[in-house]
Amino acid sequence: MTPFTADLIGFAGSFTLVAAYIYSNVARPVSMAVFNLLNLVGAALLAVSLTVNYNLPTLVLEFVWMGIALYGLGKAYRARRGAP
Repeated sequence: MTPFTADLIGFAGSFTLVAAYIYSNVARPVSMAVFNLLNLVGAALLAVSLTVNYNLPTLVLEFVWMGIALYGLGKAYRARRGAP
């Protein structure tokens, strides 16, 4: 992957994270599944770009962000199923 392609993927990830933030501020009610899915996709795209344009602290942050999003998706799934 070229650095330019990695940058494009990173921009897509950044846009997706910003879209999640905008969504959480304008949608009523907020679907936590949609919010967390957007965060997961955005963080994953940024992590991919960071494998080329390496920055360890930011890469670690993206993995933490993905973990939080996965937790939120699991919580939303359990709530939808009616499980405690």
